[in-house]
Amino acid sequence: MRILKQACGFAHTAGMAGILMRAKGELRRVAVRSGLLAQGRKVDFMICGTQKGGTTALYSYLCRHPGICMAARKELHFFDTDCFFPCTPEGYRDYHSWFKPESSHSLLGEATPAYMYWDTAPKRIHGYNPEARLIVVLRNPAERAFSHWNMQRSRNRENLSFLDAVREEPRRIAKSDPLWKRMYSYVDRGFYMRQLRNIWRHFPREQVLVLKNDDLRSQPQDTVDRICTFLGVAGIPGIEHRDVHSFSYEMRMSPEERKYLVDLYAQDIGEVERELEWDCGDWLAV
Repeated sequence: MRILKQACGFAHTAGMAGILMRAKGELRRVAVRSGLLAQGRKVDFMICGTQKGGTTALYSYLCRHPGICMAARKELHFFDTDCFFPCTPEGYRDYHSWFKPESSHSLLGEATPAYMYWDTAPKRIHGYNPEARLIVVLRNPAERAFSHWNMQRSRNRENLSFLDAVREEPRRIAKSDPLWKRMYSYVDRGFYMRQLRNIWRHFPREQVLVLKNDDLRSQPQDTVDRICTFLGVAGIPGIEHRDVHSFSYEMRMSPEERKYLVDLYAQDIGEVERELEWDCGDWLAV
């Protein structure tokens, strides 16, 4: 799926039509069709946000549940890939091919944190399955932004300093190439209320569970139990904190950088506190 997604993202460049066709063929070779459409089944829930918020750890926890079939890989990037839509039945078969449910699996789930951020993804998910349940994990937005920048820097995709990258971000993500928005949206992804309202516009709040990354880290058993209750399945015993894809980056946020981000996010954090009845005082600490 990632191969096809990347091909879609660059399809406007010369010769990419042929690459896209080869990517589609590769997708069909590597994915075994599950026949979910023929069975009348659809994916029941999605971990849809936020990037760098602990979704990889959560995906790994839910993979252990005997009653849940998680997608064969994390981050299918189906509903946030524009060239898949409007989607045909054939397109959904490609999506479903990543699920291999057994008779013991009562639920199908996947985790693509970009779904929360991609404006059209919630509407597309609703069109696919209006009964779907969505799980969102929110992290201190300043810490999330800095982690995102560090990740891009470690992959040799970012040469700017953090503050320079943040100041350059509006120009970068305004580019027509969607890959720039995916790669360099360090600050923009942290304005959570806009994204939550977009989700709630398409799904009733009782179908959306919003969690704190801090709780997932400090109280993983209680948090996973809450998720299982939300999904209507038994809990998973023996959950312990796991740092999955968590790296000790070389760079640390400076007081100046933290204050700059806290000032940017202060109003949005206040709205998150009021809407979710959370205390986010630690997110505002400088």
